[in-house]
Amino acid sequence: MSEFAAGPQAWVGAWSEKRASLTPDREGLVDATTGERFTYAELDRRANRTARLLREYGVADGGRVAVVSRNRPAVVDCFFATGKTGGVLAPLSHRLAPPELGELLERVDPGLLVVETPFLADVREALDETDDLETTLLVVEATDSDDDRTDDISTYADALPEDDSPVETATLSPEDPHLLLHTGGSTGTPKETVITHRGVVWNSVNTITAWGLRDDDVTPMVFPMFHTGGWNVITVPLWHMGGTVVVAREFDPSDLLWVIEEEGGSVLVAVPAVLRMMTDHEAWESTDLSTLRFAKSGGGPCRQSVMEAWWDRDVELSQGYGLTECGPNNFAMPEGWPRERADAVGVPAMHVDARVVDGGDKVQQGAVGELELRSPHAAAGYLDNPEETEATFGGGWVATGDLARVDEDGYFHIEGRKKHMFVSGGENVYPAEVEDAIAGHDAVSEVVVVPVPDEQWGQVGKAVVELAPGAASLSLDDLRAYLDDRLARFKHPQHLAFVEALPTSGPDKIDRQAVTERFGE
Repeated sequence: MSEFAAGPQAWVGAWSEKRASLTPDREGLVDATTGERFTYAELDRRANRTARLLREYGVADGGRVAVVSRNRPAVVDCFFATGKTGGVLAPLSHRLAPPELGELLERVDPGLLVVETPFLADVREALDETDDLETTLLVVEATDSDDDRTDDISTYADALPEDDSPVETATLSPEDPHLLLHTGGSTGTPKETVITHRGVVWNSVNTITAWGLRDDDVTPMVFPMFHTGGWNVITVPLWHMGGTVVVAREFDPSDLLWVIEEEGGSVLVAVPAVLRMMTDHEAWESTDLSTLRFAKSGGGPCRQSVMEAWWDRDVELSQGYGLTECGPNNFAMPEGWPRERADAVGVPAMHVDARVVDGGDKVQQGAVGELELRSPHAAAGYLDNPEETEATFGGGWVATGDLARVDEDGYFHIEGRKKHMFVSGGENVYPAEVEDAIAGHDAVSEVVVVPVPDEQWGQVGKAVVELAPGAASLSLDDLRAYLDDRLARFKHPQHLAFVEALPTSGPDKIDRQAVTERFGE
C-alpha cells in the first residue's frame, strides 16, 4: 500500500491553514443571512479557536462532534477544526423526529453536541430517548426569545477560547474518518456513512478535474450541511480551489436568483425541484444569469422542460449522479456534449470506474443492470454495521442499488432505483423512464409512478401527479393517448391520482416512500 494511502500525513485535514497560507485575503465564505464575509485567513483563525474548544472538551484524535444546525459559519468552523484536531464531524438532520435523532445520537456517541437554538427542544427530547449517552451540549447562540430554554446551557460562542493563533495540527492517516454522514433513510433510521480524509480529498480532485472548477468560482450552497451535498458536491472542492461558498439558514428561489446576480454566482448545483421553482419564479426572466458558467442537477431526474428553460437562458445545465457512499461526484458530461444526451449523467470522472452488472457479471451495452462504482473517493463503510457494509462495499465495488445502462457512446443513463423496479406481465418497468415521459405533458409539473396489484398483469403502474400551474385536469385516457408513441403499452400507467404537492424529504427530494405508502401496494 502506498504511503499516500496509509501512512501518517501532516497535510491530512489541514484545509483552512493550507488555503489561508495560499490565499489569505480571498473570501472563502459568505453568510447571506447576516451579511458577514470571511476571508480564508479569518476562517483559519476561527478554526483555531474551535480546535482549542474541541480539545478542551476532549473530542480530538477520533472524538466525535455532532451538530444539529442549518447552514451557518459555526458548522464550517467545526469542519475545519475537526480536520486540525483529528476529530470526526457528524452533522445530523434537524428535520428528523426526536426518536430518529435519538437513535442516531446513540450510534454516533458524540462527546460534544452543538445545537442551533430552534432545534433545542427536539434535541432535548431526543436525548431523553437515549440510554445513558454522555455528551456536552452547547447551543450555537442564545436569543432573547429563548432565554428560558437556554439559560442552563453554555453557548458555543461564549465557550470559544479567545486565542486564535495557530494550533498544532494532528498527524493523521488518509484512512482516518473525518465525516459521519447519514443516508437518506426513506425506510428506517438512516445509516451513518464513514467518510475518510482520503475520500474527501479524492472526491474534491475528481470534481475539480471533471467539472473544471476555478479559483474565482462562487456558488450558493443549496444543500443542507447534514447531507453529502452540503460538503462534497461543491463546498469542499471549491475551498480546495480557493473559491467562495455562500450559505444561508434558508434559501428560497428568490434568494437564489438574488445571490447569483449579487454575488456573481458562477456555479450552481441543486435538486430538480429547486431548479424548477427558480424557473417558475416571477424574477426568473429579469435576473442576470450571465455569470453562471454551468449548473448541475442532482438527487433525481431533471425534466426536459426544466433543462430547456435553463438552456434558453444560455446556462449549461446537465444532470449529475452521486451517493453518500461514493463521492458523490462520479460522472461528468464530456466537452461539447450533444443536447440529445441530456437524459444521461455523462461518463465516469477521472478517477472513477463504473460498470453495469447483473448478478456480478457485466451486462451487454445498452442493457439495464445495477450500477457499481470503484474509486479512491468511496466511503469506508457504515458505522457499526458490518452486514450492510459487506453488502454494499464488500466486493471491491460500491453496489449503488441504482439501475443504469450505457449507450453506444459510453454515456451512463440512470434508470431508477433497483428496489423501485416492478414487473408487469413478465416485463420490467422502470418508474424513472415512465415518469420522464409523463413529465413532458403540459399539464404535469411533477410525477411519481408506483406499482399497484393487478389480477391480470400482477402489477401495473399508478401515476401520482402534481398538476402544472394553470392546468385544470388530466384524464387517464388523455395521458395514455399522449404516451402511445412515447412508451410501450405495458409501461403505461393504469391508474391516475392527483396531489396538490408531492411530499419531499431530505434536501427537497421527492419522498417516494411516502407516495408509495399512500398510493401504492
